[in-house]
Amino acid sequence: MNPTLQALGVGVRLGRRDVLHAVSLGIGGGWTALVGPNGAGKSTLLRALAGLQPLAAGQVFLNPGAAAQPLDLHRTAPADRARVLAWLAQQGEVTGELTVRETVELGRIARLGLLGTPVAADRKAVDRAMTLTESLPWQHRRLHELSGGERQRVLLARVMATEAPMLLLDEPTTHLDAPHQVALARLFRRLTHDRSAPRAVLSVLHDLPIALQADRLLVLDAGTLQADGPPTDPAVQAALVRVFGGAIRIESDAQGRPRVALALDAT
Repeated sequence: MNPTLQALGVGVRLGRRDVLHAVSLGIGGGWTALVGPNGAGKSTLLRALAGLQPLAAGQVFLNPGAAAQPLDLHRTAPADRARVLAWLAQQGEVTGELTVRETVELGRIARLGLLGTPVAADRKAVDRAMTLTESLPWQHRRLHELSGGERQRVLLARVMATEAPMLLLDEPTTHLDAPHQVALARLFRRLTHDRSAPRAVLSVLHDLPIALQADRLLVLDAGTLQADGPPTDPAVQAALVRVFGGAIRIESDAQGRPRVALALDAT
């Protein structure tokens, strides 16, 4: 069974400003991309769904699947939450003195605890995460020796090493070049369609060409969900064009798949 995340009437207030307004949605299997203009509230919504942002209204529940009971993420201990939901911040911070392997191994803390001793299964999870993100060849290098794109792939590997059934990723393509952005999109499809251990991925993305490869789009603007559906849905495409002020248009390639283009002739 795929993990499912449910938000019911979620509202968030930052200072005197309401940032999210009664957002309700459900995230099941597959890869979902959360998109919208700057200031739409995307990162705030992702943090709220992760149980990291206090709510002014509403609730967030996660059902990890199998026989596990649904969890109210805002009433769940961080250690318990980390075993079922992995989070990648927009600006992930780790010490530059750690090696790549040591950094990725941090992803196993939720299962091992701070004093736990890694066993073969933990080492296998770390190796698999580094292999999937193509960071295994430089596992012994220190983070301060890496480029921004290489560091981002290491942070992604740390998230994947958790083996949590739900992944929430804020701008995972940051610093990645085009080939690795495409590789990441393929990886998300592989993770979410793995029948033996399916994961759900929700990612905030500014890269609309990559977002259009997702199974589903959530279009957010001014803290309100404007559209929800597959990238091929005309209503979703119309919402995308609208929230970006007509600066883009959605076209179809030779295979009928949607792609984004800049509307340079827009006034």
